[in-house]
Formats: sequence, C-alpha cells, structure tokens
Amino acid sequence: MADSNQDWKREQEDDEDQEMDETTNKAQKDAIIMAIEVSESMLKPPPPSDTKKADQDSALEAALKCAYHLMEQRIISNPKDMMGILLFGTKKTKLRNEEDGRNGLGYPNCYLFTDLDVPAAEDVKVLKSLVEDGEDADEVLTPSSDRAIMSNVLFCANQIFTTKAANFGSRRLFIITDNDNPHPSDKAAMSAAAVRAKDLYDLGITIDLFPIARGDVKFDLSKFYDDIVYRDPIAEANSTAVAISKSGDGLSLLSSLTSNINSRQTPKRALFSNLPLEIAPGLRISVKGYNILQRQTPARTCYIWLDGEKPQIATGETTRLAEDSTRTVEKGEMKKAYKFGGGEYVYFTPDEHKSLKDFGSPVIRIIGFKPRELLTTWASVKKSTFIFPSEEDYVGSTRVFSALWQKLIRDNKVGIAWCVVRSNAQPILAAIVPSRERSDEECGTPYLPAGLWIYPLPFADDLREIKPPDKVTQSSDELKTHMRTIVQQLQLPRAMYNPTKYPNPALQWHYKILKALALEEEVPETAEDATKPKYKAISKRAGGYLEEWSGKLEEDAGTAKTAKSLKREADDEASDRPVKQRRGPSGQLNPSSMSMTELKAAITQAEKS
Repeated sequence: MADSNQDWKREQEDDEDQEMDETTNKAQKDAIIMAIEVSESMLKPPPPSDTKKADQDSALEAALKCAYHLMEQRIISNPKDMMGILLFGTKKTKLRNEEDGRNGLGYPNCYLFTDLDVPAAEDVKVLKSLVEDGEDADEVLTPSSDRAIMSNVLFCANQIFTTKAANFGSRRLFIITDNDNPHPSDKAAMSAAAVRAKDLYDLGITIDLFPIARGDVKFDLSKFYDDIVYRDPIAEANSTAVAISKSGDGLSLLSSLTSNINSRQTPKRALFSNLPLEIAPGLRISVKGYNILQRQTPARTCYIWLDGEKPQIATGETTRLAEDSTRTVEKGEMKKAYKFGGGEYVYFTPDEHKSLKDFGSPVIRIIGFKPRELLTTWASVKKSTFIFPSEEDYVGSTRVFSALWQKLIRDNKVGIAWCVVRSNAQPILAAIVPSRERSDEECGTPYLPAGLWIYPLPFADDLREIKPPDKVTQSSDELKTHMRTIVQQLQLPRAMYNPTKYPNPALQWHYKILKALALEEEVPETAEDATKPKYKAISKRAGGYLEEWSGKLEEDAGTAKTAKSLKREADDEASDRPVKQRRGPSGQLNPSSMSMTELKAAITQAEKS
C-alpha cells in the first residue's frame, strides 16, 4: 500500500478555510429529477374497499402527489436545490419550451412537465392544479400506445443534468414505475438502457428506483432494473435492497411511496473523504466520514433589507476598522497574537502560527483496544461521526474494514484512536464503536447504518466534579414495582425510540408558515406536533395502574407526614420538660454541647439555687 502522506501538503490557513467553505456550499446543492411512468396500469384506479385507509388514488396520482409534497418541502427547506419532473410513456412529447427547435423529438414519449431548476411558487401551483384539479390531465397524462424506450428516458435525463446542474455535488434520478420489464423481448433495447445507465453512473449521477407493486404481484428486479440501478456501498450503507411501495391491508400507496422517497431525500454528504485509517504500523485503509446525527434548525439563506420601498436581499460586506482611529485595516496589516499573563500580547508570524496548529497529517490512528463496557455514557462529550470504507486510495479497504468491524462486534470491544480529521484541526482521542446490522436482534438503533463510529472521548480538562445532592428522597419498593409495570405498558414498539418518526414541531411550523407565504396560501391556525403524548392510548393501556400508583403514593406520603408530625410533637413536649444537664468530664456543665433551650433552663435553675 502506498503512503498517501507523501502527497499531503498543507495549504495556507486562510486559503484552506475558504476552500472548505466552497466545498461545503457545493456539497449542499442537490438536483433531483423524478421520472414517473405514464401507462394504463399506472392510471388504473385501485379496487373498491370499505377500509378507511385504503387507496383512493391510482399509482400515477399517488406518484404525482408525492412529487408535489416533495417540491413543497424543498422550496422552503432546501432553497438552493433543484428539482424537475419528467413523465415518460406519454402520448405527447415535450422537452423544455415550445421555442426549442427540436422540442424533444430526439426523446419520443418523454414529457418534461417541470424543468430542472430551483422550484418557484408558480411551479408548485401548476403541479398542485394537476394533482388536485386535474388541469391539463387529458393532455399530459395520456399514455402512448407504445412503451417508452428506457434508453431514451435515461439519455434525456443525462442531457437535462448536464445542461442545468453540471457542477452539483449530488445529482439523482428517481424512477417511479410498476413495470419490472419494459423491454421483455428486445435485448438490444435492454443493452442500450444498460449503457445509458452506465453513462449516468460515470458522471456521478445516482439512479434510485421506487417500484410499485399491487396485491400479490411482485416486482422482479432481476428482469431489467438490476442492470440499471447500481448499488453504491457507501451511499447505501444502511440499505441492502430496493424498497418496494405496496398497497393493500390498510397501507396507503401514497404513504408507502412518500416514506420510501423521504428515506433517500437527503443526500449523504461526506464530512471528510479518503482519510487514512491506520490499524497498525504499515497497515492503512481509507475511509469517509458522515455527519448522520445532526440537529435541524431553521436555515438562514440570506438577509432581507426592509427599510426601502420593497424588501430586497442584502449583500454582505466585511470591513475591519482600527479601534483607535476607525481607519480601514487591510489584510496585510493584520497580525495574530495571544494574550498572556497581565495583558501582554505575544505576536506570531504566519509560519509560527501555522506550526502551533500542526499536529501532523490527517489520520485516524488506532492505538489500542478496550472492552466495550468500559465506555461509559458520561464520556459522550460530542456527537459521533459515522465512517465507511473508500476504495479510492487503498484497494481492499472494504475487506479490511469489514474484518475489523466483525472482530469488534464478536469480541465486544472498541478501538481507541488518535484522530486528526483534517489539516489544522484539533486532535481528539476517540473510541471506534461498531454498530450492528438492522436485522440483528441486539441492534438498538435500527434507523442507523451498520459500520463504525468515531466516538469523541473527553480529555482530563473536560471532566468536572459534580457535587451530589446532600439528601435524596427514596420511594418504597412497592412504589417502584408499581411504576415498573406502568413503564412496561407505555413502551414504544420494540421498546425503541426512532427520531425519524417524530419531526421537530417548531421547525415544521416554521416551514409551514414560510410555505404559506411563498405560495400565497392561508396560514394554518394550529401546528401538528407528533411529540405530544397520546393521552387516550395512555389512559387505555395504563390508566388503572396509574390510579393504583397514585393511591399508593398518597398513602405513603400521608404515612410520612404523620410520622413527621409525631416527631415534631415529641420535640415540642421535650422542650417543655426539665432539661437533663450535660456535664463535662469534671462534672461541670458543658455549654458548648447544649442547645439554646437547655442553656436557658440551666441558667434559670442556677439562679433559683
């Protein structure tokens, strides 16, 4: 294995920070084309059912509604991302505007309903009118007598991505269809489609399939789409199979399809790429890091100036001024210094300042192993980073990484590592913790992928001594037994909390207000909050146990109150009695060990005698 440290060069600190910001901005841009098939089977209405949750929409209507919901979300939460809707299998052909000379003649039966661009309010309204009112449905949603050629569909998507989103960090094609074999007897068409899919993959464009199955009819991927959809082991670390949207048994096709698309809606952005993982001296592999656990907050994309005739987007500029003369300070005049002792500044040259932050080339170096039970919960000081192997720098990284992961799980151990994830970064000590497969019964987090996690450990300076409370009130064993029964009745499914099922209510309310303002809709009166307790279900499952526990608590509290009152009365009676004088070793009174009441009684008795 070649040592990648020979190619590592430290950049200027300011230039590096600027490059990292540009990389972050590029990685945040995502472009999605939803390719939805229009066919007789997709337009077929669902069978009638008496179930309230049964499907009311055809597969095509459910797909369009899903696209509408996705566009609604992205217009607010991802204002820089692009989205387009491509219908294939349509009778009419259209690519971009009518002014286009060819007008999509090279891509028959492909109808570009929404061009790939940042969704505007008008695009959302047009899609909404098609979904809810059926406007232009006869023109747009009329299937062709011939099946669409998938190679043309893929090549059309290729041209759209190349023209509109050439430099985006994430480009994805979502295919929604119920036909598992579009070319059953045409091997040439299948081969051409596989070539077009390979072209997309070579350009960094990911194809995600969202198959639809109704009833007992299965969607067989091996007939066609196994040669079209490439399994990326890094991007799909937590998914080994294509999720098939189904209807029936009270499961709405729209809900199933929306859930499957939302699970892949956010692209997995690498926090660092091709970082060496040194398992032992001379044994290195390369890994990528992903920030999977992240708190979502309202994103401020720009500042608005409201003092003019109409709101305008403000352009930010930074000017540095001298504190004494308020003159403009140029970048070359600035010096970096640290304050020591009694306010004295120690200045450093740029080279000296860089050397202060130089802890070597970026690396994750394993320095030992420890039993997992030694890793305590209080040692968690920062969120963990998920790492996964990369074959770009070291061939065979996946195999070595898998062997390390299996060994850590089998022996119930964690690795202890020295981590410098990028140049000029502060080094940390971290535990390398394995996570189990979703199918593993012992997996406590099925919503997280299987792999290794960098678990930052605290240094000695991070530890603080917490003074324990002086006195803790303890409940009786009977109360604890009653509460244990209540908790067992209120456990979540599989006794597991899945954060993806409980969106942030404040964030969702913020997005709904912005969406209503952008689309000129009525502002909703109330916000949906999935985190609110379901009081009826709680009362039904544990109401009786709660009443028993409450009664027992009042009984114990009353007993404790009675005992306390009796003690207070005994103290009052004792204060009225003659005090037994406490004497020291010589038989004399010892005032230092007497209470105020005893001291007064002793003085009174001495005066009488």
